[in-house]
Amino acid sequence: MKPPLFVRELTDAERLALGAGLRSREAFTLRRAQILLASAEGQRPARIASQVGCAVGTVRNTLHAFETEGVRCLNEKKRGPKDAQPILDEAKTDPLKGILHQSPRRFGKARSTWTLDLLADVVFEQRLTPRRLSHEAVRQAVKRLGHGWKRAKQWITSPDPAYARKKKRGTG
Repeated sequence: MKPPLFVRELTDAERLALGAGLRSREAFTLRRAQILLASAEGQRPARIASQVGCAVGTVRNTLHAFETEGVRCLNEKKRGPKDAQPILDEAKTDPLKGILHQSPRRFGKARSTWTLDLLADVVFEQRLTPRRLSHEAVRQAVKRLGHGWKRAKQWITSPDPAYARKKKRGTG
């Protein structure tokens, strides 16, 4: 049987950082600080898990993370690949904007307004992306253009010469 796992002796600076972690708004940081301080008091992982309300594996992972990273383990790491680049990147900003400034009917769609799913379909059909993206990926691309999706009406234009007048009448 393996001996119980405990955190190493804490320095004063580490104790201060863990104390600050107890006041964190982030649940991840708070739980890790609780786990580490309980272990420093000599509590075993199973007891800590029942007190904190997590799995024993979570306690063990926290203790191992502290051993390798120190107090940096209190911050949650970014998930996913570190080098992921968006498919609809800066190079495709102008074509995306160009699509948004036209009616979906121009692309053979039976709607006069854009939806994120419809935009995802058209972006794929226009070969801006190698596969059809999720509506969330398209929403993020529009956000990178500096616009929120709900505010699209305020910045999307139309080639219709009377568009400004019609748009003004619609919001009045």
